[in-house]
Amino acid sequence: MTKSRPTRRRSPVFDAVTPLGLTARYLTLLAVLAITVGPMLWELATSLKSVIEDVYPVTPRLLPEHPTFANYGQVARTVPIAHFALNSVIVAVLCVGGNLVGATAAGYALARLRFRGRRLVLGLFLSTLVLPGEVTLISQYQTVTRLGLGNSLLGVALPAMIGALNVLLMRNAFLAIPADVEEAAVIDGADVWQRLRWIALPSAKGTLSVIAILTFIGAWDDFLWPLLVLQSPDKLTLTVGLSYLHSVFSADPRIIAAGAMIALLPILALFVALQRYFFRGVGEGAVKG
Repeated sequence: MTKSRPTRRRSPVFDAVTPLGLTARYLTLLAVLAITVGPMLWELATSLKSVIEDVYPVTPRLLPEHPTFANYGQVARTVPIAHFALNSVIVAVLCVGGNLVGATAAGYALARLRFRGRRLVLGLFLSTLVLPGEVTLISQYQTVTRLGLGNSLLGVALPAMIGALNVLLMRNAFLAIPADVEEAAVIDGADVWQRLRWIALPSAKGTLSVIAILTFIGAWDDFLWPLLVLQSPDKLTLTVGLSYLHSVFSADPRIIAAGAMIALLPILALFVALQRYFFRGVGEGAVKG
């Protein structure tokens, strides 16, 4: 006698296809939208306000009365945006490339290869997820400086070039591939690298996109680690370089908002380019029960 799968309890408000249920859904979506997108829209509106407009009026106003791009020009004249952005791109590319290669190889080994200590290695990867990044900050700094990579872009990228979470995402994506497919490839004489190249990778494109997007965002937005490693002004990343705006234009939030929007544009462009793979990959790398 087989046990029937437990059915999910349905909400009488949200799951019902009634005017009340639809209203509850849309109100919830609007609330989430206001919390997530609202600050970004407010920052964009602030960056477009002219100097004659009050940034903190008694009655909050989202749309600027006299929109202008002069604040963005002031940011470009104050700090070398292009040079800082290039440094950030280099760090982000190193981090993304390292994770795509390293996490793919490690994830495939944990998912498909049989070797002594595989469960122990998997447990070590899981244990690193419970530690906040600040705990290992000192050890990372000592390691990077002793390797002679202090005050270098490679030293900034090195600790994030292989993330434990990305390895686990790739492992779960490879576990979803039917074992019969790989067994057939083994019978045909395919080695490990051929199975990885022609069977595993085509099935994990979505997860690779998720890793690329999240790694790029993490490397691009990181502030504390580049601030500790870099000392030369010509090697600063964009987030650290834009911090000069807070000291120069601390009384003008328009300039600071313009700098924040400049730093946000590459992330939006990358997400728009890879969004169809991103949503498909969320399911591929999900933790299976």
